[in-house]
Amino acid sequence: MKWTSMLAIYVLFWAFSVFLVLPWGVRTTHEAGGSFVAGQAESAPHEFRLARLAGRVTIVATLLFGLFVANYHFGWVTPRMLDLFDREAVYNAQ
Repeated sequence: MKWTSMLAIYVLFWAFSVFLVLPWGVRTTHEAGGSFVAGQAESAPHEFRLARLAGRVTIVATLLFGLFVANYHFGWVTPRMLDLFDREAVYNAQ
């Protein structure tokens, strides 16, 4: 696999990992004991720490990407294993 393809796939893993990591450790203003700002939603996080989020996302994305590359190299799960309709059997029957 080319390094450019690997970089593009890693960026996709990173972007999807944001949605996995975003709810971890979120505390609302009510839970943190702070005061609400006018117009603030009750479910809004008390503090948003971008650096902490980026670090967590990078760790999760790197682990998932490592599993992806290992699967690519060792072939643990192949497209043929995931073929629910067994197209090859259909083609051989004709």
